[in-house]
Amino acid sequence: MYAIVEIAGQQFKVAKDQKVFVHRLATEEGKKVAFDNVLLIGDGDKVTVGAPVIEGAQVGAKVLKHLKGDKVIVFKKKRRKGYKVKNGHRQHLSEIVIESIVASGAKKAAPKAEKVAPKAEKSAPKKETKAAAPKAEATPATDDLSKKTVAELKEMAKAAGITGISSMKKADLIAALSK
Repeated sequence: MYAIVEIAGQQFKVAKDQKVFVHRLATEEGKKVAFDNVLLIGDGDKVTVGAPVIEGAQVGAKVLKHLKGDKVIVFKKKRRKGYKVKNGHRQHLSEIVIESIVASGAKKAAPKAEKVAPKAEKSAPKKETKAAAPKAEATPATDDLSKKTVAELKEMAKAAGITGISSMKKADLIAALSK
């Protein structure tokens, strides 16, 4: 039995008890990991192809060790210009061993859901603060605002309690103040 699975942005053809070098995983050595992005499973003559992934399929693995790959030399030169740059790079890798390939009935990995939830919570309060910002008591006409300088508009926005004014352009400031 073999599977084609996406691990850390790359696709690998894996089988049980196979050792694979993948991009560095954020898991400690000796811990088990599960990969849900199973694209294909082959079992003898029977081949199951996902669209794009197979629901309920999972590949279980154990992280053996973290290491660095071989050194790659990057040499740049422009002839007759006196330009030469030599750099080296060693990729951070994790060695894993595939322990199991489950075709169906596997549960989704929980750590991915936990990482997505805090990002959603962080972005939501920003929208609320902009919506809940107090408006100016007397909204001046937009003709008067277009005659003012950006510095004056920023001072008015600051007094009105509008946030994010440092990155706003003049048109954005006028739109924010006229609301």
